[in-house]
Amino acid sequence: MMKEETPRANRFHIGLFGRRNSGKSSLVNMLTGQEVAVVSDVPGTTTDVILKNIELPGIGASVLVDTAGYDDEGELGGLRVKQTVNAARWVDLALIVVSGLPDGAEKEKAWGERFQADDIPVLYIYNKVDEDGGSHAGAWRTALGATDVVSVSARTGEGRDCLLSAMAEVYRRTDEVEDLTGNLVGEGDTVVLVMPQDIQAPKGRLILPQVQTLRNLLDKRCTALCCTADRLPTTLSVLSSPPSLIITDSQVFPAVEALCPPQTRLTSFSVLFARYKGDIRQFLQGAEALCALRPDARVLIAEACTHVPQHEDIGRVKLPRLLRRKFGEALHIDIVSGNDFPEDLSAYDLVIHCGACMFTRRHVLNRLRRARACGVPVTNYGIAIAALTGILDKVAVPE
Repeated sequence: MMKEETPRANRFHIGLFGRRNSGKSSLVNMLTGQEVAVVSDVPGTTTDVILKNIELPGIGASVLVDTAGYDDEGELGGLRVKQTVNAARWVDLALIVVSGLPDGAEKEKAWGERFQADDIPVLYIYNKVDEDGGSHAGAWRTALGATDVVSVSARTGEGRDCLLSAMAEVYRRTDEVEDLTGNLVGEGDTVVLVMPQDIQAPKGRLILPQVQTLRNLLDKRCTALCCTADRLPTTLSVLSSPPSLIITDSQVFPAVEALCPPQTRLTSFSVLFARYKGDIRQFLQGAEALCALRPDARVLIAEACTHVPQHEDIGRVKLPRLLRRKFGEALHIDIVSGNDFPEDLSAYDLVIHCGACMFTRRHVLNRLRRARACGVPVTNYGIAIAALTGILDKVAVPE
């Protein structure tokens, strides 16, 4: 029997950050009730980022992200810290773990400022309260200038309920997009989903955006019909009236638009995810910049997931072909995937990002924030394809 779980990209990510031996891994083990992370008195035991799925009261589906100490040293330590820095960009909540007396709080303050700049909420956690009765927590509160420091003991479990309550309170204040299809459909509406099952689709399964969209439509009590692009005419013909909405894979946008009834709205999975995972307004502004590119412009195509390129890959083949067809062969195109996203984007005239179904929303928003800081416009695969094929004005954008 296959166990179905909430996709990791849809879980609330809680990162644990701090110096070596502050008790981050012990805290993960306390929260999970399992020996998930290796614990040792030897500094630097945690070398790679460790992810653990968990269900937390008041939050639900979550991921605990255990990181290497940000005070690690040496060449190898520098690589560990780099992984910690990468993790800091996509967590939804940062727990900065401290212990003992504050021997200067400069690193903790600097990391707190880092998270604040990325609009990531922070909780300061004083660990090892069992060793000093909590007498040092006040010293850390003063040193950090923090209004509150949650005191816990990862060894005894003391303070666990207070920590869980504090995390749940942060979760309640987060700005998440809950409704994938937004105002495009309501209860009783009929929706047709056009889902090409090409070489990109995993054998025997549907890709995550299709699954999530189907679930959203069922939750809204819509009637959903699924077909491949070649079966769309037949699917439409069996309906007594046109559907309220057609949601298509953006790769077949033009063909589907040509068959879309006048009274039916048209959108794509990628457009839905542009709002669900990022900032739809920024992506639409990026589409305007796309249409105004110079023939010698420099474009970055960014994919969230790392995969082996297939024939007619959308990011590596189809989008570059559309771009060069419109702007010419002098256009310079770079392609990155996974975490290989440039720190400095100022060399680019435009970034085109995928739907990011494998990323958290916080991760995408962080990338968009970095692009804004560099003055570089960003758009999304589906919006870019609609703009390049001249049908963006006919595409419905959810609110």
